[in-house]
Amino acid sequence: MPRVRSFPPIENARAQVLVLGSMPGGASLAAGQYYAHPQNRFWPILLDLLGAEPGLSYAARTRLLKANGIALWDVLESCVREGSLDSAIEEASIVVNDFATFFRAHPRIEHVFFNGAKAEAAYRRHVAAWIPDPGRPRRYLRLPSTSPAHAVLSFGKKRDAWRVVVAAGRK
Repeated sequence: MPRVRSFPPIENARAQVLVLGSMPGGASLAAGQYYAHPQNRFWPILLDLLGAEPGLSYAARTRLLKANGIALWDVLESCVREGSLDSAIEEASIVVNDFATFFRAHPRIEHVFFNGAKAEAAYRRHVAAWIPDPGRPRRYLRLPSTSPAHAVLSFGKKRDAWRVVVAAGRK
């Protein structure tokens, strides 16, 4: 099975919020962009909540996140996975991103939001115990996954749950 690698974070020094996925899916890896699958609701939800036009370029979307205090990254730096599903990640292959360095460089981040259960579980299992208390954010919350594989909730219900991200970034 192939080893897949995540992207660098979308961030700046003013970030107050960090949104974490697990690992980009195949469409995102092929495009070189976070949340590139056309059925993924991440960008439609965030653009709606930030009052932006849906047709923004990827570069404009990333600038919009930064301007609103929102950083974006993945828990996993790399893993072995066949296909795009989180359930296909081989647990023994997981290599996590360097969060200790990231949080030292971004001391204003107080909120970490997980885009689904796998991101939260991977962070809690492989990262949380290794981050020293003074260097870690204070608030963590799992949000409903924006993945097309998680179609249990409507767009409206997911958008309502994700409002906390925008509110926390604007503080």
